[in-house]
Amino acid sequence: MSQEYSSSLDAERARVLQISAKLFREKGFDKTSVRQIAEACEILPGSLHYRYKSKDEILVDMMRVAIDRTIRRTIAASASMADPVLRIRAALKAHMEVLLSGDDMVYVLLFEWRALSGEARKEIMRERDRYERHWDAMLDALQIQGMIRKDINTKTLRLIGLGAINWMATWYRPDGGQSLDEICDTLWSIISRGILEHVGR
Repeated sequence: MSQEYSSSLDAERARVLQISAKLFREKGFDKTSVRQIAEACEILPGSLHYRYKSKDEILVDMMRVAIDRTIRRTIAASASMADPVLRIRAALKAHMEVLLSGDDMVYVLLFEWRALSGEARKEIMRERDRYERHWDAMLDALQIQGMIRKDINTKTLRLIGLGAINWMATWYRPDGGQSLDEICDTLWSIISRGILEHVGR
């Protein structure tokens, strides 16, 4: 478990979420039972139920933590850069790094949210929207400053850009012939030449 999780969550919650994420990734959300989670965590089912009333609540909390972590990483990676264009590039790379970190929570965030329904699904949609608003704010600010072309729809740009990056989780391999930095450079070259008013940044 990463130090970031243990420092931002109480130890029991962090442990339950990390173990649950591993089970959800290996077995699938639908095929993992609350009893299996309790057994893997070496706690009684009643103790797990005290914290989470349902398996859906575990998944929603897990996704909330994963989104919080991703937002913090993108902000930390870009906050010290004065150039707003370079801030976006740094945020893109940070998003890639989180995505490809091997963290089970991030994988579940990408691929298991569709298993939710009802109020739980609405809750995770709100969490997803929170991360998308984070990106919309950065892109809109660049467009207002005249750095992104006025004819570019920034919400469509965000959907295409993050969609392409998130799909990396299905095909990226560390031994695949390109480093993460090289892939980031290629993606940035494609994006920047299509959206920036002045290419070459």
